[in-house]
Amino acid sequence: MKTRIISGIMVVVIMLALVWAGGAVLTAGLCLISSIGFLEMTKALGIRDKSDKIHILEIIGVIANVFYYALIYLRASYGYLMLYVMLILPLFMMITVFTFPRNNSKQAISGYFSFVYVAVMLSFVLMTRLVTGEEEGFYTKGFYAVWMTFISAWGSDTCAYFTGVFLGRHKAFPNLSPKKSVEGCIGGVLGAGFFGLLYAYVLRFAGHDIPGGWLIYPLLGVAGSILGQIGDLAASAIKRDHGIKDYGKCIPGHGGILDRYDSIIFTCPMIYLLTITFL
Repeated sequence: MKTRIISGIMVVVIMLALVWAGGAVLTAGLCLISSIGFLEMTKALGIRDKSDKIHILEIIGVIANVFYYALIYLRASYGYLMLYVMLILPLFMMITVFTFPRNNSKQAISGYFSFVYVAVMLSFVLMTRLVTGEEEGFYTKGFYAVWMTFISAWGSDTCAYFTGVFLGRHKAFPNLSPKKSVEGCIGGVLGAGFFGLLYAYVLRFAGHDIPGGWLIYPLLGVAGSILGQIGDLAASAIKRDHGIKDYGKCIPGHGGILDRYDSIIFTCPMIYLLTITFL
């Protein structure tokens, strides 16, 4: 438990430092995290053969991930980003065509899913941070809003855990996550909304202008919590489908990148959407 707490705190500190720095630092950090998560997912989905050597699709996927984050950092238009993401699938299928039957379509589809699930989804943290057009600006709309990604996801996890421990009576997903309770899920949503409200109050107390008004932040917290809990369950479903306990071992006490960022992956696109809609 001690190891889990210490490593969890370190992950939070490193992530918050990257977000605070913004710009090239955040881009490089997220690119590295996404690359590791991508390899964890491809391994979980069985792209590698019995030798467990890194697969050609994994190598190309990591390279594609690097170029994708470079495009975001260089402010490529959303049309170009969408086109780029779409072209990765034909690229993976082309490799399958020229190397068949050694490689098959299932591997290509799994590789593309991993790219979208990890790299594309997680990139919305960077896009939210850059939403005002100021690459490394502080106290901008994007800077204020991006913190809600972590406040809503990790705040929800914390509140859901303690609510479930003390009040949990009814199983929410017994076949998927036996420890999750209906009370815990509700507590997570309410807790994230409260943390969003508290965050807005702290900003106001510190004398900062609150973009969009203080009521937006509880909304971000609630929406982020709901998506984050779904993301956590989705990651659990994938692990159960493929008979694995953890995605990796790079975070002591937690497992892999995907074991720690499963809720963030689903939360950050919603925070981005609400940010550009309301802020």
